[in-house]
Amino acid sequence: MPYLKNPTKDPQFRIYFSKEWFDALHLSLRNFLNQMFCGTRIPALLKISTEKNTINHLKTDIKQLNLKLSQLQAVLEERDAQIRQLRSDAVFLRQQDGTHNTALVSEDSNQSNDSSVSDAIPSNDFAVSSTSLSKITAYGAHHDSSSSVNQPVIDDQNGEMGQVCKNDFYCREKVAVVLDEEKFSEVKVQFQETFLGHTSPISRSRFSASGNNIASASTDGTVRIWTYDSSTPGSRNATIYCGAEVLSLDWDCKSDRLLLIGTAEGGIKAWNVDAKRVVCDLSTGQTFRRVLDVKCSPVEPIFVSAAASERDETTYGDSMGFASLTVWNMKTWKAMTVLPLGEEPPAITSMCFNHNGKILAAAAVDGMIHMFDMSAGLQITGWPAHDTPISSILFGHDETSIFTLGSDGKIFEWSLHKQGQVLWSADCSRFCNLGTSKYGRHEMALDATGKRLLLTSDSVRSPIYQMGDFTSGLKTLPHSATVTTVDWHPTLPIYLTGSADNSVRVTSIL
Repeated sequence: MPYLKNPTKDPQFRIYFSKEWFDALHLSLRNFLNQMFCGTRIPALLKISTEKNTINHLKTDIKQLNLKLSQLQAVLEERDAQIRQLRSDAVFLRQQDGTHNTALVSEDSNQSNDSSVSDAIPSNDFAVSSTSLSKITAYGAHHDSSSSVNQPVIDDQNGEMGQVCKNDFYCREKVAVVLDEEKFSEVKVQFQETFLGHTSPISRSRFSASGNNIASASTDGTVRIWTYDSSTPGSRNATIYCGAEVLSLDWDCKSDRLLLIGTAEGGIKAWNVDAKRVVCDLSTGQTFRRVLDVKCSPVEPIFVSAAASERDETTYGDSMGFASLTVWNMKTWKAMTVLPLGEEPPAITSMCFNHNGKILAAAAVDGMIHMFDMSAGLQITGWPAHDTPISSILFGHDETSIFTLGSDGKIFEWSLHKQGQVLWSADCSRFCNLGTSKYGRHEMALDATGKRLLLTSDSVRSPIYQMGDFTSGLKTLPHSATVTTVDWHPTLPIYLTGSADNSVRVTSIL
């Protein structure tokens, strides 16, 4: 090839020095390198920053979406409450108008009939006829008003069909319930974290003794151990498959190392969170298969299990047969003794220790409270507390009283100085009534100061009663289904709520 001094001006090579050729060459080289690097695996160290940023963006999006969802659900609940109240007021006013009109018609008919009868009948028979006519007219008015009560009323504004209440008392009662619920203001939240690691409704959830770890169980027999605080190491996080529905959970009170799990198949598992393994798998036997509750002593290395036999009945309380209260040694993992409950012991649904572990309080399906002296292993006292099965029992903050929650939604605080004396009571049936509930038994929890009482709920919100003022209180941020389990942090104003929507929420309040 001959040497050219100025190839840019040569017609044969001029094209290779043009801007168009350079752009095409640059684009081709770039595409070639892109294709080559796309097929090459990126080192893991180079991915860390990108993945961390992606996770942070996703967490931010989730928090914003959860906040929007909570706000929308709150607005929806407020609108529903307003609609219910307006409909109840409209029904009550329509009934009053109907009763007033019926009374006017009855009065007019009495006057017209009296005048016509007085002309045609002798005066000595008038009193009897007038009295009979008044009775007939009164009966007719009552019959008309009663029959009109059951007729549907059409809302003039939106055209919706509403069923009128059966009597004025029912209407007033319904309005009163709405007004009572409106008294509960929403909690002021500092932060809230939502755990979505379950695929079935939550049955139980508990803070550990330090509050750093949380154990949550779902109805499919899965237990998850996790933490809500990003600064807490996640080395203890684990998933435990129990193979049966989990009915009870409790942490070792002296450390965060052991978690006790009671199932519906007579099993009690002891999980070591540091070793991440089951250190012992106990059995309550074939007779008492449903482990309804387990409680660790706050002082001694023992725990108590409340197991019950099964019956064919479907009603809460009736479906549980006889009970067994067994004391277990947590060093040898063997049964120490069985606490006496009588010849036909009722099922024990809930238990609690006092601060030194000397006294155990147990609640039964027959509505009785049983108190045991743990050093002697004997029942020292007991008294009837409810007409229905007791769902949950708690010692008060100063341990001079004890709280019980009945399956009918009634709460009582009982004095421990004067046996059988009720210090106060509250009716929470609008929030927790097993007659209308789809899920298990209800439970309650006291915060570390003993000033707030948190309940499970058949609604999407749970009530938080302020101690000393049980006519008003707070309500939690809404889930998308009923609240099935609650617990308080052992030292901080933080509570958790588990729901039938498969989620567990940890909320810090101001």
